[in-house]
Amino acid sequence: MSGLPPRDTARGLVLDPAGRLLLIAYEASRDVDPARPGLRRFWFTPGGGLEPGETHEAALVRELEEEIGVAGTVPGPWIGRRETDLTLFRRVVFARERYFPVRLPSAAVDTARLAETENDPVLDVRWWSLDALEAADEVVEPRGIIGLARRVLAGELPSLPIVLA
Repeated sequence: MSGLPPRDTARGLVLDPAGRLLLIAYEASRDVDPARPGLRRFWFTPGGGLEPGETHEAALVRELEEEIGVAGTVPGPWIGRRETDLTLFRRVVFARERYFPVRLPSAAVDTARLAETENDPVLDVRWWSLDALEAADEVVEPRGIIGLARRVLAGELPSLPIVLA
């Protein structure tokens, strides 16, 4: 474990009826790919930090309402995890992320409040087919999320959370 302050988070693999994954593009405060100096755009799943006394599932439901305007979502089981140091609100924290699948009944989302809740500037919000996402020359965080989303769509939920990089 890192010596940094911990931040527990809940993140959603948000899927629409067409099997597309909802991702948010952010502009990082640092380069996101050592092979491409100056590249700061990356795609990430919706979600965020837990408030005191909140479960991961409750935090994800709250975050999805705040970020994409969808209330009353029902997260599936905990299927992925990642622990990493990251810069959040101008300080470095040790993020302990848990990932949950979330199926939406439609692709309708409202991101009007998204920018006010985020640390890094929001550049875009998009539904991605997994094939298009794999073919795109984009940085997607965390690595392994596309493969995990494919498993969810195939109905192959892992019995233990998958470690994501």
